Amino acid sequence: MKIRQITVGAIQENCYIVIQEETKEAIIVDPGDWPEKIMAVLSEMKAVPVAILLTHGHFDHIGAVPALRKEYAIPVYADEKEAVVLGNTKLSMAQFTMEADFYLHDGEELTLAGFSIRVLETPGHTPGGCCFFFPEQKVLFSGDTLFLESVGRTDFPGGSMSELVHALKEKLFCLPEDVAVYPGHMEETSIGYEKKYNPFCE
Repeated sequence: MKIRQITVGAIQENCYIVIQEETKEAIIVDPGDWPEKIMAVLSEMKAVPVAILLTHGHFDHIGAVPALRKEYAIPVYADEKEAVVLGNTKLSMAQFTMEADFYLHDGEELTLAGFSIRVLETPGHTPGGCCFFFPEQKVLFSGDTLFLESVGRTDFPGGSMSELVHALKEKLFCLPEDVAVYPGHMEETSIGYEKKYNPFCE
């Protein structure tokens, strides 16, 4: 596995390209903006995109989806409970509405680009926020659920601090401590580090 982080948009969102090095197949996680930049990196890496994964539907995580979808004709995956956000510009704060090609449920296992991926529903930042866990590689894409020593905001419509904290404890902090965490903003961290230093772990 090779992971390339691309910081995009006015809010400095982390888009990730996850590459299967043998086949060059790639998964795009949370393409928030600047599709031309994302396409340039894909071309540079000779990557072949096969899917887009969305941790949630806020504008800064989906802005480049229409262009990438059109360019590569690839499907979009999101949690089933996030359909309401993707379909409502007031909730997504985006200038467009959209639907995912595949809506996922908690605990569902996917195989994309040769990777096994587990869907972990982590509501709180949004009603259908989720994280994508690659158990074999011990990698978690946490979107705006878990940050370095912090968590995502819950003051947006549909947000809930109690749900977010519950999701952290029940879904994320029970993962192995050496799982690498790639968040939607800020730097990479790990489950073990967050269990020690994240105030929301208490």
